[in-house]
Amino acid sequence: MDGGTCPWNFDCHNCDKFAMTGAGLVHWHRKREHWRTLAEGAPDPRHRGYPHKYSDPTARAIDGLEGALTAVGLLEEALGLDLRRPQHFCGRVWSAAFRAGELAYQQDGFETDLDDLSPRAG
Repeated sequence: MDGGTCPWNFDCHNCDKFAMTGAGLVHWHRKREHWRTLAEGAPDPRHRGYPHKYSDPTARAIDGLEGALTAVGLLEEALGLDLRRPQHFCGRVWSAAFRAGELAYQQDGFETDLDDLSPRAG
């Protein structure tokens, strides 16, 4: 997008173009923990289930991202990133990007094929 606004109205949950990188894994872990915290603080079971239902596609994509990073040998590097500190942004973990829909699909019980999960150039 070259720094411009999102032409798909920031509808990341429904966007087939949304990609996740190894560099974002720690961020997504924090988001998942935030969703769990919201669910735990809900006043009743009906409200407690909403954050889980809303975040389920993304949570499956996070699990898929972990699997894809493991398959290409980058999981440990991704988990070790501290996004609050300056880093060399040209490493493989920054450029290994996968479409979130494909990552979630891989978590639906289908066999993982590395060719299907090959990183996108970016």
